[in-house]
Amino acid sequence: MQIAVIWGQIKAPLIVPLLKLAVVVCLIMSVMLFIERVYMGIVIALVKLFGRKPDKRFKWEAIKDDVELGNSAYPMVLVQIPMYNEREVYQLSIGAACGLSWPSDRIVIQVLDDSTDPTIKDMVELECQRWASKGINIKYEIRDNRNGYKAGALKEGMKHSYVKHCDYVVIFDADFQPEPDFLWRTIPFLVHNPELALVQARWKFVNADECLMTRMQEMSLDYHFTVEQEVGSSTYSFFGFNGTAGVWRISALNEAGGWKDRTTVEDMDLAVRASLKGWKFLYLGSLKVKNELPSTLKAYRYQQHRWSCGPANLFRKMVMEIIKNKKVSTWKKVHVIYSFFVVRKLVAHIVTFIFYCVVLPATVLVPEVEVPKWGAVYIPSIITILNAVGTPRSFHLLVFWILFENVMSLHRTKATFIGLLEAGRVNEWIVTEKLGDTHKSKAAAKAPRKPRFRFGERLHVLELCVGAYLFFCGCYDVVFGKNHYFIYLFAQAIAFFIMGFGYVGTIVPNS
Repeated sequence: MQIAVIWGQIKAPLIVPLLKLAVVVCLIMSVMLFIERVYMGIVIALVKLFGRKPDKRFKWEAIKDDVELGNSAYPMVLVQIPMYNEREVYQLSIGAACGLSWPSDRIVIQVLDDSTDPTIKDMVELECQRWASKGINIKYEIRDNRNGYKAGALKEGMKHSYVKHCDYVVIFDADFQPEPDFLWRTIPFLVHNPELALVQARWKFVNADECLMTRMQEMSLDYHFTVEQEVGSSTYSFFGFNGTAGVWRISALNEAGGWKDRTTVEDMDLAVRASLKGWKFLYLGSLKVKNELPSTLKAYRYQQHRWSCGPANLFRKMVMEIIKNKKVSTWKKVHVIYSFFVVRKLVAHIVTFIFYCVVLPATVLVPEVEVPKWGAVYIPSIITILNAVGTPRSFHLLVFWILFENVMSLHRTKATFIGLLEAGRVNEWIVTEKLGDTHKSKAAAKAPRKPRFRFGERLHVLELCVGAYLFFCGCYDVVFGKNHYFIYLFAQAIAFFIMGFGYVGTIVPNS
C-alpha cells in the first residue's frame, strides 16, 4: 500500500511528463532510422536495376605481361596477417595467403604474431618456415609488446625496410581464407584508378549454419554487406573499412596518417581519415572471402562491445575534425556524420533497446501515455523487413532474429554510451575466439560433454533483470492493458531469460 501511495504521488507530476518526453524522443529516432532504411532500400534497388557494377564505375583491365619489364610490370603487394594466439586457424590463414596467385617475386606475406603463448608462437614460426622452404616470400614478425593491439601490430609491420618497395597492402584477419584469384580481381582497380584508396571484399561465413545464433549473426551482417556498404560505395564512394579482406593503396594509407590505436575500431578510423583527404573507396560485393562467425555468446558479446563502443568513441573524437574539413563536399560530411555515425552507429543501437525494451513496456504501466500505432507497429515492421532482405534464405527466422537483436541491443547500447562518455571499458580489446576446422573435427570425434555450471559465466544478471521487467509489464498488460502488448512482452521476456540463463551459445555444435 505504501508503494501504491508513493507511485500515485509521483506518477502525474514526474513519471507521466518524463515518459511522454521519452516517447517523443524515441519516435524521432525511429523516424530517422526508418528514413535511412527506406533511402538505402531505394538506392540499392536502383543500383541493382540499372546495373551500376564496379567495372562500369571504375576502369578495370587485367594487368598484362610485358616482355621487357617482365614481372616488374606487376605492382609489389604486401599481405599482412595479424595474429594473437590463433592455435586453431593459423595454418588455414597462412596457407590461404601463401596460395594467392601473383608473381612470386612481387608479393610479400607478412605474419604479425603478437601471441603470448610460447607454444603457439613456435607453431606459427614453424609454419612460416615450412612455406618459406617452398619458395614463398614470407616474413615472420614479432614485437616485444602488444601496445595498440591490432593497430599497433599493423603499424609496426609497415616499418620494415622491405615494405618501402610495396605499392599495396592486403589485410586478412587470422580466420580469413581468400581464394587464389583475390589479387587478380582487386589490384587492377587500384592500378587503373589513382583516386581509389581501398578495395573491400565481402565476407562469406563458413559456419553460418552451425546453430541458430550464427544464423542470426549472418542476417545482421548480410544487411551490412549487401546494402550499407553497397550504397556507400555506389553513392559517396565511402564506407567503413571492415579491418580485413581489403586492399589499401599504401600512399593513401600513409597520407591519412597511418594506423592509430586511439579507439578499438582502427579500421574505421583509417577509413574516415582517408575519406577526409578526398580518397574514394570501392566495395566488391561479388568477391567473397571465407571467414568464421563467433560460435559462443561470450565471444559474440565481446565482439559486439568492440564494434559498438569503438564507433561511438571515434565519433566523439572526430566529429569536429569532419565538420572543419575543407577537402570534401558538404554532402559527404553530412553523409559521414548523420548517416554513417549518428543513425547507424548511435541511433540504431539506442532506439532498439530504449524504445522497444524500456519505454514501450513502461507505457503499459502508465496508460496516460500512449504510443501511436505507426510508431509501435508499422515503422518497426517496415524497418525489420528492409533489414531482412539481405538474407532471404533466413526470412522464416525473422521473429527469432528480432528477439535476438533486441537482447543484443542491451549490450550494444551500453557499449555505445561507454564510447560516447569514454568510460571504463572504452579501450577494452578481447580477441574474438576462433575455432577453425581443426577444433570442430576434434570435437566431432568426441561425445559432447555438458559444460560445468559456473555462476559467473553462465548467468547474465542484466538480461535477467530486463527479462523480469518485461515479464512484469506483460502480466500487468494482461490484467489491465488494452493494447495487447503482452504478446510481444512475453516473447521478448522469454528471449532475455533464455540468454540470461546461458542457454544460447554455450555449447559449440559438432556439425
